[in-house]
Amino acid sequence: MNGEDPYSISGARGAKTGSKKSFEKRPTLGLPSSQQLSLFMKYFKNVTAAILAFSTLIAPFTGMAADQTAEKKAKPYLLKTCAVSDEKLGSMGKPVVYVHEGREIQFCCKACVKDFKKNPSKYVKKIEEAEGKIKKKV
Repeated sequence: MNGEDPYSISGARGAKTGSKKSFEKRPTLGLPSSQQLSLFMKYFKNVTAAILAFSTLIAPFTGMAADQTAEKKAKPYLLKTCAVSDEKLGSMGKPVVYVHEGREIQFCCKACVKDFKKNPSKYVKKIEEAEGKIKKKV
């Protein structure tokens, strides 16, 4: 580099012109000025705050919409007994509600849900037969 300053304006190369030193300009490396950076940060902060506020306000409504569609599609459970153990619903506390393939099924306890998941077709057939008997009576 022959002792030349690589950051000086081309043509000046750190040499003296007459009795005055030449003006040396350091590169900015493409970075914005502090004022530009400050304005960008303010803008970024405002946009971020707006997005967070919007998502916070909308989130509960999307959850409610999902709950309503799930409730509308589920076929109600007509029996008064557990689908697995035939125990009266409510005899062991609040019944456990489970939705299987668009059909609501109620159980006396969580253990019965586990048993149902092992062989759901067996219990769905049992529920359909019992519901058929109920409908014939009505």
